[in-house]
Amino acid sequence: MKRSIIRVSGQEPAKFLQGLVSNDLRKLASDGIVYAALLTPQGKYLADFFLVAQQDGAILIDVAEPLAQDLLKRLMLYKLRAPITLDQIDLPVSRGTGLPPEGALPDPRHPALGWRLYGTDLPDDGTDWDAIRVVHCIPESGIELLPNETFILEAGFERLHGVDFRKGCYVGQEVTARMHHKTALRKGFETVAIEGSAPIGSEIIAAQKPAGQIFTQSGGQAIAYLRYDRAESDMSAGDARLFWQPSGQHA
Repeated sequence: MKRSIIRVSGQEPAKFLQGLVSNDLRKLASDGIVYAALLTPQGKYLADFFLVAQQDGAILIDVAEPLAQDLLKRLMLYKLRAPITLDQIDLPVSRGTGLPPEGALPDPRHPALGWRLYGTDLPDDGTDWDAIRVVHCIPESGIELLPNETFILEAGFERLHGVDFRKGCYVGQEVTARMHHKTALRKGFETVAIEGSAPIGSEIIAAQKPAGQIFTQSGGQAIAYLRYDRAESDMSAGDARLFWQPSGQHA
């Protein structure tokens, strides 16, 4: 999916963003790149993105293009009179899974996602990104991650290093923390085996009851959003059959 870049500059852009996003921007000093999300006050997902430190103190927000305009508008609302400048800029983003070029940063979500490079437009290296996402259950903006619907903990953001529970307050933090401290989530994304195929968003049926939805499919596997209290080892979605082996946590 095509990316868009928002440049955040001015006085202490990291301090401005720290009170808004789900991850701790102090990690930028050591890592150079952080994965995070902006949530509603009710804790629902609005956008996920990468935050990238710049030598001049500015921070780049690397976000899926369809989410960029709404994200920029929301940041402008939070900005109020803060001495911060928000600009949507034209900057190429390249990614790959081979030997990283000079200046590339590792994708912080999972090592299998390789690297990201800003400012250089490199040719596609042929990586099957859907296959990687399905195997490692990594949701994507606009497919599995749906604004005003998804909860980031159900989407695996803790496992994908997209949320920090020690950083302090941010928008939606109270609901997210409450979900974190539950004994177990009742719903969430899982990789399942699939025979056949089904349109993205198709309802999953288990024991004649709705048990979730099916999303990205690749190589005989799929990302599924499951209701754990209804999900079984053998389910269906349209004409496809799904097979899932619940962990001890969800059995």
